[in-house]
Amino acid sequence: MNILITGGAGFIGSNLSLRLLEKGYQVTVLDNLLPQVHGENPEEESPLFQNILGKVNFIKGDVTKKSDWQKVLNNQDAIIHLAALTGTGQSMYQIDKYTDVNVSGTAKMLDVLVNESHQIKKVILASSRAVYGEGKYFHKDLGIVYPESRKLGDLENADFEVKSNMGEILTPLPTDESSSLHPISVYGITKQIQEQLVMSVCSSVNIDAVALRFQNVYGAGQSLQNPYTGILSIFSSQILNDENLNIFEDGEESRDFIYIDDAVEAIILSLENTDLNKEIFNIGTGISTTVLDVAKTLKKYYKKDIEINISGQFRIGDIRHNFAEISWAQKKLNFYPKISFEEGIRKFTTWVLKQKKGKINLNQSLNEMREKGLLK
Repeated sequence: MNILITGGAGFIGSNLSLRLLEKGYQVTVLDNLLPQVHGENPEEESPLFQNILGKVNFIKGDVTKKSDWQKVLNNQDAIIHLAALTGTGQSMYQIDKYTDVNVSGTAKMLDVLVNESHQIKKVILASSRAVYGEGKYFHKDLGIVYPESRKLGDLENADFEVKSNMGEILTPLPTDESSSLHPISVYGITKQIQEQLVMSVCSSVNIDAVALRFQNVYGAGQSLQNPYTGILSIFSSQILNDENLNIFEDGEESRDFIYIDDAVEAIILSLENTDLNKEIFNIGTGISTTVLDVAKTLKKYYKKDIEINISGQFRIGDIRHNFAEISWAQKKLNFYPKISFEEGIRKFTTWVLKQKKGKINLNQSLNEMREKGLLK
């Protein structure tokens, strides 16, 4: 099969490309080599791009340009649509840009699929746990509840837990695929719209559609220069530069971290299962890990005597807890993540220590959010 991967030079995309090549697929990559991810000179600065250069059919292009979609679709059997702007914080002040890339870019893909000749049989969309917003919680009297965003006044008073309307602390539950969708960031909203567009349009033209709601994907190969790439890269940069860590909120906010190899395996399972259409799957581990535990684990593996400071700062648009219920992916995809968080961090830190030492310009991203009133 001939597979088109949009965003195929990125973290997930480059790892997926190499794995598909190993399995005998023909891979075409469409990627605009965004400087924020790949640097100004990708052939020299981007290990992600270097890993696939000369191995895949690489086409530099932009998903927001219909002409680029028309260039790459010929003779392709499936599309794995990874290209997107990511990062909840940045999405809250680059609204037009995120909407243009994530929503309009997907719309242009679908417009070409509906109106022009091709042989695409399946579209796999990389969605996000961000579509669940604050997620799913339990109340002792009300049962299952889907709370709205935390109140600004509570956050300013360092009262960070999610509460009911009566002010009672709620118990977080894993989100299953039938959980209420109520994204609270622009990024999350764009991913929900992407899902709806793909599911609706593909079914109308007899193309199988799958959406994978990824939790926090991490691992060897992720960008170590992008300040919006996630806390593992940010914390690693700070620790290795002997900087103390600044932990937002109280450090007890939690996420579900899934290693890159398991994320790639989920995509391949979705590609090779021929009995999928209009299916949505959570892709995570089902295990919740606090940000404070992440910091402590990284500090242990890097063997650095830095301090971990709980700052009480918070970002507008951030959620408190989210972890996945993955039983549907286990049943339908036979997806079982194999790499534990401890093993994944060991693999990640071992890889980081072999890379050229760099420094993420975190202050720039924080200052941008502060200027927009999004960092408190």
